[in-house]
Amino acid sequence: MKQLVVWLFRLSWAGLVFTTGPAIGNALDGRSRPVQYVGTIGAWIAWGVVLLVSLVPTTVSLTVLRTLAPASIVVGVVAWANHAGTVTGVAAVALGIVTSVLAYSGELGETFAQGSAYGHERRLPLRPPGPVLLLLPVTWAPMVACAIIGPLALSARSWVIGAVLAAVAVALSVELAKRYHRLSKRWLVLVPAGVVLHDHFLLAETNMMAKGIVGSAGLALVGTEAANFTGNAVGPVVEIRLRELTTFVLAAPPRGQTKALHVQSLLISPTRPGRALQALHDLGVPSTAG
Repeated sequence: MKQLVVWLFRLSWAGLVFTTGPAIGNALDGRSRPVQYVGTIGAWIAWGVVLLVSLVPTTVSLTVLRTLAPASIVVGVVAWANHAGTVTGVAAVALGIVTSVLAYSGELGETFAQGSAYGHERRLPLRPPGPVLLLLPVTWAPMVACAIIGPLALSARSWVIGAVLAAVAVALSVELAKRYHRLSKRWLVLVPAGVVLHDHFLLAETNMMAKGIVGSAGLALVGTEAANFTGNAVGPVVEIRLRELTTFVLAAPPRGQTKALHVQSLLISPTRPGRALQALHDLGVPSTAG
């Protein structure tokens, strides 16, 4: 199933050539030659980068792919609004939505996370924290808008506006790339020796729980007093119970200090809870009803 989703993404992204490509061409028709060149070349570069990284499953590729893929929706909408034609515009936007949904699927995320794994690691991605999920579009939209409008404005000889927007696009890309990549590197990792919580978004350091101290795992019940390491992610939560107290060091908040917690049970939010529980069971961790 995971490989099927990955190949569906690759095929749908390749199909943008036949939908978004004509939409961009129609939207740029009648514009100055420099604007046509910049718009066309920029679109081809973005398309080629995503197609290339989709063929090399790694966490870096996942960050690039998930950052750029939704931009196809924006390009389709803008092209549709600029005389791309109803049929062409709808097709471009629809396929852009399909590729974006596939890009953010749990199956694709697990495949790309596993692509960077070492040895006998089994990496199970975690869902993004709830507040971060709400803030992502707020930070992503200005970056994409500046990245599109800036070069086009420069090509149209609007030097001041173009230079400012291009500079903002570069600054946002550099800063946000680091933050987005941390989201791609949030995993529950299973190794023969035990279980690892790798989440530098919420934790100051990776935490290793030896298999001998992992008592059981199951879906969390409402009202549990387990330490919450989900970041208030949306969806089902898995509770891991330990046989002894284990120390977890929380990441320092802005202008704050790290904080150590001593916990005997913890909550995590795998993108596919059932698959995570089955993997824990295969490792030898007993299952619980909740």
